[in-house]
Amino acid sequence: MPTVEERFELDSVSYAEAEIMTDLDMTDIVLRAYELGEVINHSAEVADYLYWKSVVDQDAEVQAAAKLLAKAKELFQECERFGRFHPDYHAAKDRMREAQARLDTFEVVRSFKAAEQVVDTMLYDVSRLIADSVSESVKVPSNDPNPKGSGCGGGGSCGCGSGGCG
Repeated sequence: MPTVEERFELDSVSYAEAEIMTDLDMTDIVLRAYELGEVINHSAEVADYLYWKSVVDQDAEVQAAAKLLAKAKELFQECERFGRFHPDYHAAKDRMREAQARLDTFEVVRSFKAAEQVVDTMLYDVSRLIADSVSESVKVPSNDPNPKGSGCGGGGSCGCGSGGCG
């Protein structure tokens, strides 16, 4: 039977070994994440996204419309500080919506947004697969404005629907 001092020494070695293993495991996870990132970066979906991004970036008409939208957003944000009681609030909001609608009339912008959505969905699906391999209750962020809900509060697996769990 080991003495208290020998036992402490054994525990210290075990703890140090466990810490090294954790560091090695994390290193392996990070390396595999970079590999997965490279696979995703070489996918057809990302190539399509990058193509449409470059087309949008090189289109002078689209860039002019984007600048108008940026100015309209800036004006609206200035008015929004005071809320709907600002005298120009509704006009600024309308100008911003018109500028966004104008930008959305360009086919290249619609194609870019569609390609962006495909990449976003692919990244969400990959994240969801990784999270589910750990636990189905792990939350994964999404850009979906109308999430399907999983886990607490979303009518998911726990079924509580209260939003107060987890």
